[in-house]
Amino acid sequence: MEKINYQRETDRILAALTEKGQRERLLLHACCGPCASYVLEYLSAYFDITVFFCNPNITDRAEYEKRLATLRRLCAAAPFCRGVEIVDDTLTAEDFFAAAKGLEAEPEGGARCTKCFLQRIERTAVFAKENGFDRFATTLTVSPHKNAELINRIGIAAAEKCGVAYLPSDFKKRGGYQRSIVLSREYDLYRQHFCGCVYSMA
Repeated sequence: MEKINYQRETDRILAALTEKGQRERLLLHACCGPCASYVLEYLSAYFDITVFFCNPNITDRAEYEKRLATLRRLCAAAPFCRGVEIVDDTLTAEDFFAAAKGLEAEPEGGARCTKCFLQRIERTAVFAKENGFDRFATTLTVSPHKNAELINRIGIAAAEKCGVAYLPSDFKKRGGYQRSIVLSREYDLYRQHFCGCVYSMA
C-alpha cells in the first residue's frame, strides 16, 4: 500500500480554500499548549479556529488543569490566536479508564494508545458535527512520538462516520515540531514530559 504524504494533503486542501476565497470554521483538538502553538500559527491564516480540549487521558486533575491553563495563556498572548476560542470538553478520566479497560499493561504506543486516539478524535468529530463546524483536525500529529498514519486513519474514519470534513495532517513536517519548541520558549509554555495517563507516566 502506497504511503500517504499527509502534509501534501493539507497543502491541497489549504490551496483549494485559498483559491475559492473560503475561510472555514475549524474545530482543532489540542492536547496541550506547546503542540497547539505551531498548529495555531500555521492554520490561523486559513481558518476561524475553536480549540477543543478533549483529553480525558490526562488522568491527574492537577496536570489537566495545568495544561489547560497553559493553552489558555498561549491563546491570550499570541497574536496568531486572536479570535481563537477554547472549549473544555466534559469527558473525564473515568471515561478514559473505561476505554482503556483490559489494556492497562499495553506498552506505550500500543493498543491502549490507539483506543485513546479513537476516543478523543471521534469525540472531536461528533462535537464538530453537532456545533456546525466545517472541518475538524487534531494537533496530535505534531509530535514525533505519535503515529501520524494511525491518527489520520482514525480521523478520516471519524469524519465519514459523523458526516463532517477532516483536515489530514502531519504537522511535525517542515520543521513544525521544532517550531513548537521555539514558540514554547517564546511564550514560556509548560512542556510536559509524558503523554497524560497514569500508565504513560510510569
